[in-house]
Amino acid sequence: MANERVHRTVHEVETDAPADVVYGLIADAERWPLHFPPNVHVEKLESDGGTERLRMWATANDRIKSWTSRRVLDPGRRRIGFRQEVSAAPVESMGGTWIVEPLGDERSKLTLLHDFTVVGDRAEDVEWVERATDTNSRAELENLRTLVAGRKLEDLVLSFEDSVHADGPAELVYDFLHRVQDWPERVPHVDRLELTEDEPGVQVMAMDTRTADGSVHTTESVRVCFPDDLRIVYKQTATPALMAAHTGRWTVVPAEGGGVTVTSQHSVVLREEPIRRILGEDADVARARTYVREALGRNSTATLNLAKKFAESDVPALRTA
Repeated sequence: MANERVHRTVHEVETDAPADVVYGLIADAERWPLHFPPNVHVEKLESDGGTERLRMWATANDRIKSWTSRRVLDPGRRRIGFRQEVSAAPVESMGGTWIVEPLGDERSKLTLLHDFTVVGDRAEDVEWVERATDTNSRAELENLRTLVAGRKLEDLVLSFEDSVHADGPAELVYDFLHRVQDWPERVPHVDRLELTEDEPGVQVMAMDTRTADGSVHTTESVRVCFPDDLRIVYKQTATPALMAAHTGRWTVVPAEGGGVTVTSQHSVVLREEPIRRILGEDADVARARTYVREALGRNSTATLNLAKKFAESDVPALRTA
């Protein structure tokens, strides 16, 4: 690594929000998948309030990459330093700093610094990392600038969950949720599904789903599967028109008294512009919140009940599918 050249990048954006608001969004890394387009999932491995270790999954030049980082948070100076502990090839090392500076009471400037080295320092690999870093940084800063504009973020964000109880084995419930390639045959509202899994446990899929009114929506998602604790997290990378972002989680946990509780959790950022076009001239954000909650909840609950039926079935063919 001593022979590798250090490359540096700088990205900046000015926002119509106080510095503390911007810093809060940067500090809350576990919500980055909802707020930043490249981020798929963030797991907080350790935290003592001032430092934290994170496992992160994100897109980089249309590939899914994962790494582990350590961050040092300094809320007083509104700075967050980060350094990757385990990087994804061709990156040899990467670190940097988030810096938030006030530009008055209601405006601020956000600067994102990166420094990195590349294995072998080959020109094509350096260009790949520079392009990924530039694309992701621009997307993150621009989306943050848009999110804080007008201070409507809380109105546009909704989170909810639905659960069912299943008396079948937890492993069978998880198997139903994990084997998403079988959903067109098993889940009536899924018309089509294409799946690639280049890395075990990281699923990239495109899916056509049918809503109650008969319309079909095409979505693309990345799912990260955790079989050891029977959990699947996902992010839609191509969403229906009403949603600017959509993340979710399937969990299977033991229930008191026996069986398991199977839960589908959703977090959504609504897109305000198309609400009236899609839901009618008298529709507003509140109407859109209700519509999205009911549509997603209806499909999720249907899938949960099918997973329950699959796990509880005594048909041998189903148990060995």
